[in-house]
Amino acid sequence: MTSRTLADVLTLIKTHKLEVVRLAFADQHGILRGKTIAAADFASAAMSGHSMTSSLLLKDTAHRTTFPLWRTAVADMEDYAGARDMIMMPDLDTFKILPWSLHSGWVLCDLVFQDGRPVPVSTRQIARDAVTGLEDMGYDYVCGLEVEFHVYRLDDAGLKASPAGAQPGPAPETSLLAHGFQYLTEMRYDQLEPVMDFIRRTCEGLDLPVRSFEIEMGPSQFEVTFHPMTGSQHADNMVLFRSAVKQVCRRHGYHATFMCRPRIPNALSSGWHLHQSLVDRKTGLNAFTPVEGGDILAPVGMQFAAGILTHARDTSLFTAPTINAYKRYAPHSLAPDRVVWGQDNRGAMLRVIGGPGNPATRIENRIGEPAANPYLYIASQIRAGMDGLRRELVPPVVADSPYETEAPRLPANLMEAVQLARNSTFLRQTFGEGFMTYLTTIKEAEIGRYLADISEWEQREYFDIF
Repeated sequence: MTSRTLADVLTLIKTHKLEVVRLAFADQHGILRGKTIAAADFASAAMSGHSMTSSLLLKDTAHRTTFPLWRTAVADMEDYAGARDMIMMPDLDTFKILPWSLHSGWVLCDLVFQDGRPVPVSTRQIARDAVTGLEDMGYDYVCGLEVEFHVYRLDDAGLKASPAGAQPGPAPETSLLAHGFQYLTEMRYDQLEPVMDFIRRTCEGLDLPVRSFEIEMGPSQFEVTFHPMTGSQHADNMVLFRSAVKQVCRRHGYHATFMCRPRIPNALSSGWHLHQSLVDRKTGLNAFTPVEGGDILAPVGMQFAAGILTHARDTSLFTAPTINAYKRYAPHSLAPDRVVWGQDNRGAMLRVIGGPGNPATRIENRIGEPAANPYLYIASQIRAGMDGLRRELVPPVVADSPYETEAPRLPANLMEAVQLARNSTFLRQTFGEGFMTYLTTIKEAEIGRYLADISEWEQREYFDIF
């Protein structure tokens, strides 16, 4: 990892005649927020930080504050009461020039309180702490990304006024770019190449380690994969990738969405598959690669996989944190519906890839949704795997028929996932009582708004018959 100095960044700003710099941080949902400052003020911000209201860490996905701000304590977190300020500290190694806004610099920030203490609910810090814990056990975490998403033609942005306090306004009206259902045909790729080209060039301009660009099975569905990287670097890459894709598509008249299953006729669900392995810090070798005639993974890999499987239900709140995500888990859909693993089996939750002598041996977790907070997704995998290593857990027998195997089911909905997370001794001990209360409270606010809404289904089902 390079260590960029302030002088390096100031030279970039001067050389490229940048006018502004966007200071960004990833919130509890993995959504980028921040402020834009004049480029001339960046040196001061880099040295002393820049103020930001702490109430942004207390919001649900409708941007509603879910905690009572005007008390002396907010969920036992006095530092947020009164929407007092926290400080964004730029991480200079993340500084980039935005390809779609060439007068703009961009930098990812860490969050601290005004007295310099790290903000404990900062998910970027939570992921880094998980990486450090694994390093202390003698291993480097390596992961690669496989991300699906949709891009539609934007017909109407839906910019209609909503009453104060209303839920988010109407969704954009869109139309398809391609009908889909021709998985990986060159014809479909060629139809969508103009869109894929500006997405690819944007990624390259941001130095994102993209590997492949594919047109998925569903209508207007895309997939991008990333080369493997160590530590939590891919969490940074994922939050930037999602935000960049949405911004550059909007500038070209399109709407990109990482929502798992859009309410579009014949739309297919999008997943986020996380490819994972460990490198032994002493030998520099893949600790998952098995020996000939042994198990499908080396002992370290078996134990790490066992930890992920053991805690898969409890950590669903981290891997699939939206109500919409649970519409994806269905049998015979190439998405998992239960906690099983298999060797090169795309129906299993965990898919083992590689084998004896293969330095790229890894596990692919197919549980995640593309809207997951990348820091929490990765942290949950590391912490669960570490538990498997500490306790030397043994995974179940691999499943040849993952949709028929008797195994614990993944949560059926977000309500069940939140309840599992609330009751998880492992999560409370690993991430702390305070953080788990904080996170589940925010998600319960989201669920409460969902349950209070009168759906089209209810109107259709009951309005006439009763």
